[in-house]
Amino acid sequence: MSFSSLPGSFSSSSHPLVPYGWDADWEAEFAPYHSEGLLAGRVIRVDRGQCDVVTPGGMLRADTAFVAPHDPMRVVCTGDWVAVEPAGDPRYVRTYLPRRSAFVRSTSSKRSEGQILAANVDYAVVAMSLAVELDLGRVERFLALAWESGAQPVVVLTKADLVPDATTLSYLVQDVETAAPGVPVLSVSSNLGEGLDVLAAVLSGGTSVLLGQSGAGKSTLANALLGEDVMKVHATRDVDGKGRHTTTTRNLLALPGGGVLIDTPGLRGVGLWDAETGVNQVFSEIEALAAKCRFHDCAHTSEPGCAVLAALDTGELPERRLDSYRKLLRENQRIVAKTDARLRAEIRRDWKRKGAEGKAAMEAKRGHWG
Repeated sequence: MSFSSLPGSFSSSSHPLVPYGWDADWEAEFAPYHSEGLLAGRVIRVDRGQCDVVTPGGMLRADTAFVAPHDPMRVVCTGDWVAVEPAGDPRYVRTYLPRRSAFVRSTSSKRSEGQILAANVDYAVVAMSLAVELDLGRVERFLALAWESGAQPVVVLTKADLVPDATTLSYLVQDVETAAPGVPVLSVSSNLGEGLDVLAAVLSGGTSVLLGQSGAGKSTLANALLGEDVMKVHATRDVDGKGRHTTTTRNLLALPGGGVLIDTPGLRGVGLWDAETGVNQVFSEIEALAAKCRFHDCAHTSEPGCAVLAALDTGELPERRLDSYRKLLRENQRIVAKTDARLRAEIRRDWKRKGAEGKAAMEAKRGHWG
């Protein structure tokens, strides 16, 4: 897959916020706040109700309590473009500009809340370590959230120097490409510097968020892209390749070759959050097959004329892919149902219908045996 430069690049390269992604469209969005005397800035870090904001005049600290403090989906987030008071103690963020994209996952809370990890992201970089066995299901999960966010996913296979030979590395890349249709897959070695020039060229086109589990080599990769040891690095455990959380907050950093990078803490859990479109994008080949099924509401379980099951029988569709697709759709449906009364009612009706069909089938069998 080829990359192209992002549209809407800002012509005034002298503007001090251009290295952080400021462009003509953001300037137009900010115009009403400029007339009120507020400062434009981009949030580079959020910590306990306060945030660091880079502005034309330099870095400043601001309080975020003024902006929807009790709504987790509307709190100020790393990557936001904000309007900040020029003075005050404390100094407040008054609002943030409408987000072009937002990477959201569900929290571990039983209240089923969403958590915004990064805002205004152009590329979602999913880092997976080659030091341990690849978890293709986890790749698909990250990609579903990435597509749903509105960002272009990129899978980066780190620690390529630990793979014994080029042939094995090629096979591993192919495996991930199969699980990530339409997504660039790059292998890199931060220690040897291999593949970093290609990745840096991709990321120079906008804002990127770096995602992955602890031990995936994200901080080492970030340091290699930045050209200096900005992020702390901890060694991973030999037994399972896992590491401690090196990064504890989300930080936005300007890259020397252009573009900005948001590094995130290692994610133990990556729950879906209303990501049906993203799931369908990840499994686009299944969606294409489903369009050929005899029935438009085919569940791909036992229906006659099911193109998905036919592809499964011929080996065209791997069973692992179909199982992963079903799992992510079920999970997403459960999340959405917790906040969507209409969907909950539809699920209950579907359960009742299936229960009635099962009961009728059993009664028919009893009658036949009798």
